[in-house]
Amino acid sequence: MKITEHIANAKGKTLYSFEILPPIKGQGIQAIFDAIDPLMEFNPPFIDVTYLREDYIYKQHANGLLEKVAYRKRPSTVATCAAIMNKYKVDAVPHLICGGFTKEETENALIDLQFLGIDNVLVLRGDARKSDASFIPTPGGHAYASDLLQHVVNMNSGRYLHEDMENSEKTNFCIGVAGYPEKHFESPNLDTDFGYLKKKVALGADFIVTQMFFDNSKFKAFVDKCRANGITIPIIPGLKPLTSRKQLVGLPKIFHLDIPLALSEAVQACKTDQNVREVGIEWMIQQCKELKEMDAPVLHFYTMGNPNPTKRIIKAVF
Repeated sequence: MKITEHIANAKGKTLYSFEILPPIKGQGIQAIFDAIDPLMEFNPPFIDVTYLREDYIYKQHANGLLEKVAYRKRPSTVATCAAIMNKYKVDAVPHLICGGFTKEETENALIDLQFLGIDNVLVLRGDARKSDASFIPTPGGHAYASDLLQHVVNMNSGRYLHEDMENSEKTNFCIGVAGYPEKHFESPNLDTDFGYLKKKVALGADFIVTQMFFDNSKFKAFVDKCRANGITIPIIPGLKPLTSRKQLVGLPKIFHLDIPLALSEAVQACKTDQNVREVGIEWMIQQCKELKEMDAPVLHFYTMGNPNPTKRIIKAVF
């Protein structure tokens, strides 16, 4: 079922969903199931599965020379989605990214997703490789999320890369895109970033999932700006509780977000990371209650393989 259909069927009730990482290469699927099991009590309608681009490792040969080798740490997004749908009977939403894939590989992946009965995709540019100072597109691949989005829209219209294909079957993906209440860290300002979002919506995006935030007023201002500019599709807040003291520096640096003064002072007063987790969970519980009152269609949690904080929050909110 499409995300937009889940939201429509809820008739104003706030749903909840969460995001997981696929297994590290060489590991089995059971660890993923162990992370999902505690979060199934409240029947999430869908689960996101991230896609990470390849990175490079250097292998040293006997002669002392180093060989640069492409390596994808978590290669099994599509298979993880299929395993989740088979085991839990819920919709899985794979992330599609630009980095690490040619257009042909992207199209083939979308065909696989269609054959598996996957109805939704979240279209993202993706991050730079750790070894790169900035995002570098894959030769023959898409450079921007809007280009990747257009590719999916084209396939939904029956237009594939090879135009000589006859009687091409239309795909029917519900397409999500990212939104940034506090702007993408690479954008020069919020208005420029918002212009990119408007372009993605105009191209055919069906729903928006936001970057994490800790100040609900930022989310409300973002939603109000979207509605004032004719963006009517569902806007899903992305959420993650603070769980360690180092995140006070790390999260603002990586994601260009503000941590409210009251939260940062409470974290700085903590003696241990266990104390920080308690503060972070309580803050997120209050955030979620407010977001429900604001009629957020879904509360979407970035679990990062740790289900326990999310479970405690969901139990307190739903």
